[in-house]
Amino acid sequence: MRVLKENHKGFSTILALALIPLSGFATDIYLPSLPAMANDLHVSAAAVQLSLVLFMFSVGVSQFFIGSILDSFGRYKIGLVSLALFSVTSFVIAVVPNIYVIYAMRIIQGITIALIVVGKRAYFVDLFKDEKLKSYISLFSIIWACAPIMAPFLGGYLQSSFGWRSNFYFLGGLSLVFLVLELIYSGESLKHYHPFKLKSIAETYKGMLKTPDFTLGLIIIGICFGIVVVFSLSSPFIIERVLGHSAITTGYTSLLSGLSLMTGGIIAKVLIKKSLGRKVGIAFGIQILLVLLMIFTSSLLTNIYTLIGFIIGIHIAGGFIFNIIYGYCLTRFSKNAGVASGLTGGVMYMISSIFSYGFANLFKVKSQLLLGVADLSLLVIVTILFVIFNKYRLQNSLENVVKE
Repeated sequence: MRVLKENHKGFSTILALALIPLSGFATDIYLPSLPAMANDLHVSAAAVQLSLVLFMFSVGVSQFFIGSILDSFGRYKIGLVSLALFSVTSFVIAVVPNIYVIYAMRIIQGITIALIVVGKRAYFVDLFKDEKLKSYISLFSIIWACAPIMAPFLGGYLQSSFGWRSNFYFLGGLSLVFLVLELIYSGESLKHYHPFKLKSIAETYKGMLKTPDFTLGLIIIGICFGIVVVFSLSSPFIIERVLGHSAITTGYTSLLSGLSLMTGGIIAKVLIKKSLGRKVGIAFGIQILLVLLMIFTSSLLTNIYTLIGFIIGIHIAGGFIFNIIYGYCLTRFSKNAGVASGLTGGVMYMISSIFSYGFANLFKVKSQLLLGVADLSLLVIVTILFVIFNKYRLQNSLENVVKE
């Protein structure tokens, strides 16, 4: 086993940070190319949208057991194999023009991305402690948020200049470069291996999912993220086919959507000491108001500016809610923080992929009006769930006070 060399630790750490947003690139870079893919492959919009949903779902399912696999067998070799597989599958997607082959490759990519990203997060826990570790962990969300902002922006230009296949050639080439650098500069960071015990993991998950506020929180963040994904799935078709703009414009709108989510997260951190129930309730109210305005004004005026104007507001509020409830779920079980993190990420991806694909196709979202109707339907569901969640959250807080 090749152990990480001390003189390579600095560059290896930079590589680890650089690999964390790879999941976002794999998800978002080809969003502006969805209409072109549908035309070139002679399939429906729903068929190409499913390639994104299958990727997200496989990332979600994988996170349930990947942490334990990495603790049992190490990070380094699994990471190398995952990068190699991700690179190969990216090139296969670019070369083989078959939607079912693309589906299979995207499922494999979801698993490999989960292995890469979870492994690199664990890398920091292996090597750093105390304030140094906290410093790196605080960078994770910022670095991760860069991908949804940069990837569609880059993807729009790649689509406009070279076509949809260029996105996957880019992903294949990028992961190949990372693979070579990992071979040269990285190594195994895990010092103590743990036996793989599936039964104990399942029991821990079962206990967590029986906790009402935690489980409802997972569903809430899944639907909140699903609202964003509904826009990601439908916006290329609305912007390029209905409004007549280019893939580059789709990239810019996705960039603004990503910035809006980040802004919402920053506002949530600023207001961290405010009452959770009150601030999240107000944010849901703002979202519902904006969605109703988007629906009722669509018959009067619909263009790229009205669409993006409403989306910016809706996604700022959504990013605010997501950040708060996500943080609550991560800290709900302090004694099993790692397991809670894996379960939170996994369930979030699974629920968001199911709800986003289901509602995008249930309402055949191809206009600002239908996007608003889909968003409103999801918001009604998630607001009701939040009321129930808040009841259990307050009950749990009261029980903790009594225990103390």
